[in-house]
Amino acid sequence: MEENTPLFTNDAIVFGLLMTVLALIFATSASKNRIWQKFYSVVPVVLLCYFIPALLNSFGLISGEDSGLYKVASRYLLPASLVLFTISIDIKGILKLGPKALTMFLAGTLGIMLGGPLALLTVGTIQPELLGGSGPEEVWRGLATIAGSWIGGGANQTAMLEVFGASPALFSQMIAVDVLVANLWLAFLLYWAAKPEKIDRFFKADSSAIYELRDKIADFRAGIMRIPSLSDTMIILGLGFGITGVSHLIADFLAPFIGENYPALSQYSLDSAFFWIVVIATTAGLCLSFTRARNLEGAGASRMGTVLLYVLVATIGMQMDLGAVFDNPILFLIGIVWMFFHILIMLVVAYLIKAPFFYVAVGSQANVGGAASAPIIASAFDPSLASVGVLLAVLGYAAGTYGAYLCGLMMQAVSMG
Repeated sequence: MEENTPLFTNDAIVFGLLMTVLALIFATSASKNRIWQKFYSVVPVVLLCYFIPALLNSFGLISGEDSGLYKVASRYLLPASLVLFTISIDIKGILKLGPKALTMFLAGTLGIMLGGPLALLTVGTIQPELLGGSGPEEVWRGLATIAGSWIGGGANQTAMLEVFGASPALFSQMIAVDVLVANLWLAFLLYWAAKPEKIDRFFKADSSAIYELRDKIADFRAGIMRIPSLSDTMIILGLGFGITGVSHLIADFLAPFIGENYPALSQYSLDSAFFWIVVIATTAGLCLSFTRARNLEGAGASRMGTVLLYVLVATIGMQMDLGAVFDNPILFLIGIVWMFFHILIMLVVAYLIKAPFFYVAVGSQANVGGAASAPIIASAFDPSLASVGVLLAVLGYAAGTYGAYLCGLMMQAVSMG
């Protein structure tokens, strides 16, 4: 059967359509209208940013397969967004949050890294064919993209998609698993955020330090926030895309060199140019966070990174096959078991170190939800604590590339037996 030609084939038109969709989503999500407020209290913004372009693709208005927008977004916008997210990391500020906050964040990262292969192994005993497959259809390749999302965010998820090469159909199913399972856990955390005292009493935790932390973070953000000038915006974009160019330059030399001289390393994707682009961009952003460039966060560095990220999200969505979501429900079981291991490890660590539930909730969402939902959880405890979620979530963007890559390798090892 011949494929139907999409209604819009010009990428300029498709790009304009995607940007219009994003604008409408964010305009309505910021509306004071009660209907929209109720709607977005149930439906996450990022879900619409994935699925509306997917609907446009599914109904033949556009074609992700024929468009070149995704390649441009993943090669240019993704590395730049990683730079702009990591450039704002205040390592000293995060350390001042106290060892328990950082410990719970790292426990959440470890829970996801170990939970993935454990969940695949557990469910694989019920359905052994999950451990088989070949090429882009291997389940572990798709699960690696969830690891990227749950440790870091959408940028890291796309990085894992490119590095491990899951098929578009498999990735569509993984997005559904990612969004559904993550939002079920988010709903649970929001419920308990309103009454953390019971859990704190069980953990025998002292939460008084949280209020001291609130004041420190508020002072920090107040000290760097400013109205961005044109120079600020140009510097932010120059750093983001300049480092992206350098990343491409190094990767174009390094990846072929490894492929030709060390072919055994190809199983770890070290001959992938895209892998090195992402790693170099992330590392450069981390290095810049120790310089005055970190103050560009006050002029909106991470906000600009978020803009680039959502354009990327829309181009991912336009490749999705919505019908594939229902093809493999066993994947949802893997996601639920995976989240169970993440929660179990976090609660055990919290009990052992007597960490307040605030650190559990924010540490988990800094991993699973990233900068989109970690501030929401933090502000559910106290509005002035939202920036704590931002700081830890930005750390998640930095850790996401490395942690998800290692998780993907462990799931590969499980699948290969």
